[in-house]
Amino acid sequence: MLMDALDAVIILSAVLLIAALGRYFFGPRRATTARLHEGVQRAEVRVRGGYSPEVIKVRQGTPLELVFDRQEAGECTSRVVFPDLKVAAGLPAHTRTTVRLTPDRPGSFGFACGMNMIHGTLLVDPVDDSPPAQDGHDATARLPPAATGGPSAGGERTAAEAEATDAAERRAEITDLSRRVLLGTVFTAPVLFAVMAHELFGATWVPGWMLNHWLQLALITPVMSYTGWPIHVTGWLTLRHRAADMNSLITLGTSAAYGYSVLVTLAPGLLPRDVREVYFEAVGVILTLILLGRLLEARAKAGTGQAVRALLGLQAPTARLVRDGTESEISLQDVVVGDELAIRPGEKIPVDAEVLSGSSAVDESMVTGEAMPVSKHAGDTVIGATVNGTGSLHVRAAKVGADTLLAQIIRLVQQAQASKAPIQRLADAVSAYFVPVVIAIAIGTFAAWFTAGPPPALTLALVSAVAVLIIACPCALGLATPLSVMVGTGKGARAGILIRSAEALETAHKLDTVVLDKTGTITAGKPVLTDVHPISGFDRTALLQLVAGAEADSEHPLAQAIVTGVRDRGLRPPMATGFDSVTGKGVQATVDGRAVLVGTARLLNDAGIDTAALTPVAADLSAEGKTPVLAAVDGRPAGVLAVADTLKADSATAITALEHLGVDVVMLTGDDARTAAAIAAQVGIGRVLAEVLPEHKADEIRRLQGEGRCVGMVGDGINDAPALAAADVGLAIGTGTDVAIEAADITLISGSLGGVVTAIRLSRATMRNIRQNLFFALVYNTVGIPLAAGALYPLWGIRLSPIIAAAAMALSSLSVVTNASRLRRWRPQPLPDAPPAPIQPVRPRVESAAHRAPACNTAVPAGHEHRHPSAAHDSGGTVTDPVCGMQVDKATAAEQRQTEHGTYSFCSTHCAATFDGDPDRYTAPTAGGTHEGDAAQ
Repeated sequence: MLMDALDAVIILSAVLLIAALGRYFFGPRRATTARLHEGVQRAEVRVRGGYSPEVIKVRQGTPLELVFDRQEAGECTSRVVFPDLKVAAGLPAHTRTTVRLTPDRPGSFGFACGMNMIHGTLLVDPVDDSPPAQDGHDATARLPPAATGGPSAGGERTAAEAEATDAAERRAEITDLSRRVLLGTVFTAPVLFAVMAHELFGATWVPGWMLNHWLQLALITPVMSYTGWPIHVTGWLTLRHRAADMNSLITLGTSAAYGYSVLVTLAPGLLPRDVREVYFEAVGVILTLILLGRLLEARAKAGTGQAVRALLGLQAPTARLVRDGTESEISLQDVVVGDELAIRPGEKIPVDAEVLSGSSAVDESMVTGEAMPVSKHAGDTVIGATVNGTGSLHVRAAKVGADTLLAQIIRLVQQAQASKAPIQRLADAVSAYFVPVVIAIAIGTFAAWFTAGPPPALTLALVSAVAVLIIACPCALGLATPLSVMVGTGKGARAGILIRSAEALETAHKLDTVVLDKTGTITAGKPVLTDVHPISGFDRTALLQLVAGAEADSEHPLAQAIVTGVRDRGLRPPMATGFDSVTGKGVQATVDGRAVLVGTARLLNDAGIDTAALTPVAADLSAEGKTPVLAAVDGRPAGVLAVADTLKADSATAITALEHLGVDVVMLTGDDARTAAAIAAQVGIGRVLAEVLPEHKADEIRRLQGEGRCVGMVGDGINDAPALAAADVGLAIGTGTDVAIEAADITLISGSLGGVVTAIRLSRATMRNIRQNLFFALVYNTVGIPLAAGALYPLWGIRLSPIIAAAAMALSSLSVVTNASRLRRWRPQPLPDAPPAPIQPVRPRVESAAHRAPACNTAVPAGHEHRHPSAAHDSGGTVTDPVCGMQVDKATAAEQRQTEHGTYSFCSTHCAATFDGDPDRYTAPTAGGTHEGDAAQ
């Protein structure tokens, strides 16, 4: 009867204790309201085993300063991350750090330590709520200036300073852990040897004094108090904050085992003879193993942050300043915009600059990921941290300090490493309840063994409960995602791929469709002279010189492309006289005493020149997506030149590589269907969306998403920004505009389409690594906790020793860290010199504007309906330029043309000239009157 009553008391106590724990851990928390002082909200947060206060109430739209006073060391709380607000900051040990932000929307926003084990909440009230209490003498305001002048997320602490501080703290942690592990090993080894030898070989093998409880107490007490000190301090403080982490579990388990052993040693008469067993060796081994695992973990994690350290190491420490003809070496921090610098062969370029004189090949691989050196001449820009080749350069500093490209790369990498991937929500959801659930399981395990287990019931109950506490490893869950994201984003930066957030890194692996803008993405975005077709009787070289001489004084982009192309061929255009530009048609001039006409067929026809011999050649060039330029000399047709926006060298190879990855490639362009099909066929794209106005690009992205696709958009222009933002992942060509780069999730610094392939491959490798980490963490805990609780005892009599549980727990975290570090061996695969064989022959399917229905839930703006151009240009005051698709006021149009279909207005002479080159292309009823045109792009 007495035992039954005791069992009932134990079970009831366990139930009540579990209920109390649930209320303790998950009950309502008291919020602390930030104080408003001189228009800024301020609150101080102490970081010691948790955040105090952990719930802070602030007001929307008012600047906020959170002063984090970190009163501890160790990896766990070395960073604070506000994932929803996209703010993160390093928190140096025993230092006050001010994090500045402006909460721009109401709601509840969590913040956590870098390992996601310590949590706090920012409650943002709407602006119409009552303002925070005004207090000109709050605690923060009373702090001396030195105390509030610490590092901040706002930029007061540079990336180099932050990394130096983190590295110093990491070294100090490794040194401290090494000392504690050494002491734990020295003092635990004799006790462990005596107990194991006694268990295996009997009492005759071990002197009696080695098993003396007082000796074991004397040896293990320093291990408990010194080796385990970091665990106990953090564990108990965390519990006091109504939270719990891995340290809490370990300190609860070891404290229970140590306290029971001390009781047996000091007052054995209080306990029955069959339960007077001590567990000093388990306490020593558990703490030593845990600290050893943490030491190995710290060493392994030191490598995961090498990307930022490597980027910082690229910077040149000094610069060679040129002033009044004299060179002097100055610190990099002393360089200001406008300084003239000398770059000798083999030196690093210190800052982003413009070349004033000299020429050299510059190795930009450390920033762009492109292996081939880039030739630099006067007028070109050079990037800081790149390496000069064999020539000397004289440059002018354009961007210094935090404005350089390298500094921006480092900021983006740090921002991405501090963000959370959506897959981490699983780990977050589990870890929020993990430790309280484990404590509840440990209590239940104790009650079950005590009431239903074999004798000695108390001993078995205690050992099993301790094993449950020790084997559980929430740390592995907390590390599973952040470490892989840190390594992945760092690898991307070294390959010339800037990933803005962990979410973008995760989403990229799901992409099944990539949409490519044509101009500046597939093509170089700059017209060049591609073809020269003289007719019988004209020499090719003579034709090039005469045409270039006539075009030399023209500012038209096509003219400049021809002149540049002729000069690149080693020819010098002769001087022209009598130059005259015929608006919308071309130019005429006298070159070397000969009358030269260069331009459209209409220009030659107006001069009475028969163009019948030139028309077929011009038509063939147009079908290839090129712009034909006709030439006549001395009243006779002379030949046809072609100008085109040429393909980038690796476009075809990259597109084929994307298809081999299982990604559909779609080209998006404002060109007419014929030109678009010609370009698509050259690079092997099977689907083309042609005749798309700039303002409709985002609609086309949404149309593809409506087909159930996960869409990535690659673009470089301002008009691509809405489409980049609308896509699941926006990838900006780094050589494009700042607006496009800001709207994108991923930036390809080199401007090569090969970067898209690398980004997707990197995303897939990172996600594979994260899934492996989560598998290790979840499966380990799913199997380990029931095993420690004794799930196998009724079947096979198997129980788990707390010592084995400690070893398993240490190995769990270490396995996750080691697996994440494997990602450091990932290398981008270079694209082959020639495209791989296509999966199937490509015949582009072109969807022109006239054949596409409006995007779902998207109205076609007035004036943009696809109809006969005469209707679009003969009504209203605002009309559509048929070449570029821009809206033009007829009264202020740069140029106008009268045709049999009506009057056409143009935004520029450039568009008018393009129209004159092939009027039928823009006036035919099927044209729709809404094209960007070749040159307009």
